[in-house]
Amino acid sequence: VQLVESGGGLVQTGGSLRLACVVSGDTFSDYAVAWFRQPPGKDREWVAAINWQGDSQYYKDSVKGRFSCSRDNAQSTVYLQMNRLKPEDTGLYDCAAQYRGGGSSSRGSYSAWGQGTMVTVSS
Repeated sequence: VQLVESGGGLVQTGGSLRLACVVSGDTFSDYAVAWFRQPPGKDREWVAAINWQGDSQYYKDSVKGRFSCSRDNAQSTVYLQMNRLKPEDTGLYDCAAQYRGGGSSSRGSYSAWGQGTMVTVSS
């Protein structure tokens, strides 16, 4: 399974970005997908996930109400809509896939990873 992220960039505080994660190499609808981020100088952290069925989404507390995760099985793509962005949302965002996963927040649950897309939120 291969994953490719896109959609990162520079945005002002309060702005929005939509990240996309295109999954190829296997049946997309069989995979849960999660988003992680690594802020500058800090460890990677889990941000959000959507289960393989697409009917449950999970979010880190600090992004609840601002971020939304969705999937389009026809496009083999998972999206992360990020609204009301804050400087602390800055980081390298990458997506990861887990076969028939429930949307785990654990890095070890995921077997395939993308290269990441950088998000910078200016104050």
